[in-house]
Amino acid sequence: MSMGKRWVAVVAVIAAVAVGAGLADAGNGAKPPQLEFLGQAIVPSGTMFAGTTVGGLSSITYDSARGVFYSLSDDQSVLQPARFYTLTVDVSDGRLDNGDVQFRGVTTLLAPGGQPYPPSSFDPEGLTLAKSGELIVTSEGIATRGIAPFVRRYTVDGSYLGDLPVPDAFLPTSVTHGVRQNLAFEAAAVAPNGRHLFVGMEGALAQDGPAASLAGGSPARILRYNLASGRLDAQYVYDTDPIAEPPVPGTAFAVNGLVELLPFNDQFMLSMERSFSVGAPGTGNTVKLYSVAFPGADDVDGLDSLAPVLGSVRPVQKSLLLDLRTLGLPLDNIEGMAIGPTLPDGRRSLILVSDDNFAATQFTQFLLFALD
Repeated sequence: MSMGKRWVAVVAVIAAVAVGAGLADAGNGAKPPQLEFLGQAIVPSGTMFAGTTVGGLSSITYDSARGVFYSLSDDQSVLQPARFYTLTVDVSDGRLDNGDVQFRGVTTLLAPGGQPYPPSSFDPEGLTLAKSGELIVTSEGIATRGIAPFVRRYTVDGSYLGDLPVPDAFLPTSVTHGVRQNLAFEAAAVAPNGRHLFVGMEGALAQDGPAASLAGGSPARILRYNLASGRLDAQYVYDTDPIAEPPVPGTAFAVNGLVELLPFNDQFMLSMERSFSVGAPGTGNTVKLYSVAFPGADDVDGLDSLAPVLGSVRPVQKSLLLDLRTLGLPLDNIEGMAIGPTLPDGRRSLILVSDDNFAATQFTQFLLFALD
């Protein structure tokens, strides 16, 4: 084991010990995972595949039956029609290096009418594979134009199957109500038993509380859907961190939010938060992984606004598992996370992917971890 890998493993083990007490206090002794970093692969910005621009990979999910990943581009049908990619990630040697990620196919997402989505009509962000074999796609909506977010079911050939209900509280009816621009349905993941879908907001609804700032975090919601009934059956509060670094100059753009969820079951999961500040050191990105525990959290389903009750509502509990800055690598805008195939030593792989925003100054970054 190299010194770099050993250091990351030690950091993860220490974090796991620290979180272990907190999760055990939740009542069932759940044990958080340990992580070991095993390499990265870079796909240059502007890479073309099958006539499409590879980029904006905002989410990733693994199809174990086929041995492939699906990764959603957040292109709003502007460069090319909205789409997701089928790709393979070769971890057979227990490492990830350039060339190990291969794009195998691209699938156009079809709107409810059976045609590709019109340009700038939605903002695709979350993608997950259900146990049924369906894909679920989330859109943040476009709040500045009053376009609502959605949660939709798809076949793996990109055909629309139906919508899951989104409460009126999320509709951007004004600047003071509903999702904020680019801070909506970023995370989507199905629990391994296939029973529940979890959809995470990147930040608070306008009427719930503030977006994250340098001074404080944001009360984002996590929605839980029963996939058998197709109904929303619970909502929880997830408190994000504050913005990690001040922007330069101080009035420049900065953000932090919940960008991905990865359930181990219906009660315990990983979350990923990504902070970005213009002019901050390095790439300006800070990415953190957390262990998240739902036992004891209050169900806030049915509330249009959380503002009157935030002082008394118990959010889900989170504990830091890994700050990716400890890897010592330039980090791109990492937004996607999925458990992948088994590694040669028997551990499961954990794959992270970045959304390069189709920017020449960025890159699509895949990271590999071993997950105990």
